[in-house]
Amino acid sequence: MSSSVEKMDGIKVTEMNKSKNSFNKEFDVSIKVASAELEGSLYIPAGGKGIVMFAHGSGSSRLSPRNRYVSGELQKQGMGTLLFDLLTQEEEKIDDRTGRLRFDIGFLARRLVEVTDWLLIYLEKDRELGYFGASTGAAAAIVAAAQRPNVICAVVSRGGRPDLANEALPRLKAPILLLVGGADREVIEMNREAEKKIKAEKSLVIIPGATHLFEEPGALEEVARLASDWFQRHFEDK
Repeated sequence: MSSSVEKMDGIKVTEMNKSKNSFNKEFDVSIKVASAELEGSLYIPAGGKGIVMFAHGSGSSRLSPRNRYVSGELQKQGMGTLLFDLLTQEEEKIDDRTGRLRFDIGFLARRLVEVTDWLLIYLEKDRELGYFGASTGAAAAIVAAAQRPNVICAVVSRGGRPDLANEALPRLKAPILLLVGGADREVIEMNREAEKKIKAEKSLVIIPGATHLFEEPGALEEVARLASDWFQRHFEDK
């Protein structure tokens, strides 16, 4: 294993397993950003297809079984994925006590932007990037995508809270797919109201019978299929 560190705009990039052997398999990465060191799992396809970064929801992590399932399905379609913890272990302890960080969308979006900049340096060559956000992570993804309009090609929100992105909604340039469970009535209305404020290409899809976590048979499979189609189409259009 080779290891080296380079700095750019205050961001440290730690290289791990970065070789030809890193392609087409998932490996752990240590993501050092300005204020934290985060743990992640990175999959880089050997081809030139884009990479989807996952922003998990409140109380979750890079180990979310739902996000990992979707990640695996995207990998089968030749796309790369990066799952990572938005919070450090110490920050998670604070959030468990106070619930403060999980709804601090500005903080989460800044963290996502930092990880995006880290990935761009790590890859050392241009690849199309997208965001897949769940719950509050979807709001952070929208805000971050609005801040990196020339970098993020597409966004998918699963059971997301785009309403929490507030003023970032009309500034979003990346095409966004809003996926909501048909039984998640409150979140459906939040997504409908947010959709009205989005000027970019958008699509709101309600998955019949699905609840907030898409635990019903076939629901998460439909999420993965729709997300894969969305990313592939917009990666190719870029």
